[in-house]
Amino acid sequence: MQFSSAFCQPCRATRRVLADVAALVPGVAHVEIDAEGALELVRALRVDKTPTVLVLDADGRVVRRAAGQPRKADVIAALGAAMPGAAT
Repeated sequence: MQFSSAFCQPCRATRRVLADVAALVPGVAHVEIDAEGALELVRALRVDKTPTVLVLDADGRVVRRAAGQPRKADVIAALGAAMPGAAT
């Protein structure tokens, strides 16, 4: 799950990285949320900046979180740690 804002350049790059990873790893989906349009959720999840990426398990629990633009290898590693057997 990616929290983004409209004029955030790193958010666009993060979108590409996460979409690529979601296409590579079965069972993984990339969901992008406009932070300005979901302020209650932003507050509840303590999202302080964009982009913020949350890795959720199958039950919807946050198992990893990162702020800033991630590297593809880091995203794959986070998925592997959060969902053993999911990373390729």
